Amino acid sequence: MFDAMLIEKAERLLKTCGERHMRVATAESCTGGLIAALLTEIPGSSVVIGRSFITYSNRAKREVLNVPAELLKQHGAVSEQVVRAMAQNTFDMTTAHLTVAVSGIAGPGGGSAEKPAGTVHMATATADGVTHMCHQFGDIGRTQVRLATVNAAMDMMLARLA
Repeated sequence: MFDAMLIEKAERLLKTCGERHMRVATAESCTGGLIAALLTEIPGSSVVIGRSFITYSNRAKREVLNVPAELLKQHGAVSEQVVRAMAQNTFDMTTAHLTVAVSGIAGPGGGSAEKPAGTVHMATATADGVTHMCHQFGDIGRTQVRLATVNAAMDMMLARLA
């Protein structure tokens, strides 16, 4: 299902977290669980992965991850503020030592001049705080945006462990 490069990154992340006795949790919107799917593709991943959340709708972001309605209304689901809240709240609600959250516009189309298709915000949270990145992958196709997001999320999590 995933290419060799993504599998290698997942194996490295899981190995590092396992050696450090760290747990990981994901909060995913535009990827629909692909980050968790990649991580659980690796045998033995249950030592590191305890839970993941797919919060595709704004309602799910509010009800499951406690993202404030005002943040969603003011900034939209695809925003730095919302993914920071998703990552931090996932960290606070679980026993994970590292969380990642993603929200974006996978396309095709569906974006705006301010947030075109291919715009993806992501954040990681640890005990040291939250980091954020925004990617502009372009309107390269829904599957390609989602896989590029998974790749970027893996890179972001690995960087937090470095």
